[in-house]
Amino acid sequence: MRDLKNLMFIAGVVIVATVFINAVQSDGAGSSSGPNISENTGVSRGGGYQISALEIPEGIDFAGEEVPLDDPDVYERLDRELLVNTYWQSNALLLFKRANKYFPVIEPILKKHNVPDDFKYLAVIESGLTNAVSPAGARGFWQILSGTGREYGLEVNDNVDERYHLEKSTAVACEYLKKAHERFGSWTMAAAAYNAGQFGMHKQLERQKVENYYDVLLGEETGRYVFRILALKEILSHPEKYGFQLGEKDLYEPIPVKKVAVDTAVTDFADFAKEFGITYKVLKIHNPWLREAHLNNASRKKYFIEIPEEGYYPTPGN
Repeated sequence: MRDLKNLMFIAGVVIVATVFINAVQSDGAGSSSGPNISENTGVSRGGGYQISALEIPEGIDFAGEEVPLDDPDVYERLDRELLVNTYWQSNALLLFKRANKYFPVIEPILKKHNVPDDFKYLAVIESGLTNAVSPAGARGFWQILSGTGREYGLEVNDNVDERYHLEKSTAVACEYLKKAHERFGSWTMAAAAYNAGQFGMHKQLERQKVENYYDVLLGEETGRYVFRILALKEILSHPEKYGFQLGEKDLYEPIPVKKVAVDTAVTDFADFAKEFGITYKVLKIHNPWLREAHLNNASRKKYFIEIPEEGYYPTPGN
């Protein structure tokens, strides 16, 4: 009896499965088994969210230096970075928002130092326009190592770390890039050297007997580096072309500040902030280079601490 029941159960399962398969085949009759993809465009036609290949812009350049898109390797590498950064939408949206806040600080410093404006996109790919910290210990928007910072005149210690000072670190990045440009005769090579180091780039060019970034075989990170800059330049310069819709209200706004000179020690920045009607948190947001809750300043060096104008943050305690 038990064997008969088991046999009847198996037969029932087979019948139900057969009916289901026939129904599915009937619903799909006359169409392919995969998604409905346009052969010409690669765009999903099934309705809703659509993904398409991107058109590579003609005549793209970096700092006025033409990108040789007739080289198929160069074309494919740029295509990769455009795709990756366009379809990483959350990251791209944050970059649009932050660029509106920080580019007005970076751009005039680049101009003052005679460094092409395109280098603001180098800061974008280095840190995402945040005070990032790398596994190697590089810090700030421009990802400057401690030794390099000190070499170029930044104060770097546990109490004060000017790699986090946007204006000062941007000036240091400019000086480094200008030296690299003098050495290699190319802004594109200067950008690559910012990632790989001037010695490292010189060694590879010499070993491979070439002079151009687009002709040298490099490791994964430096090999993608300039292409990532190019991709972010293109996307941030033409948001609607890449499907990004942002209004002024969507962007982060620069907050006007006044600079307060300090040439003595500060024993407690919480009390210091209170004197100006702001919180310790707000003080540190605008002065991330102040690394501790106090300022030693035994040498009585003059520092300029940024204090946001009234009305941009809630009154403490409210």
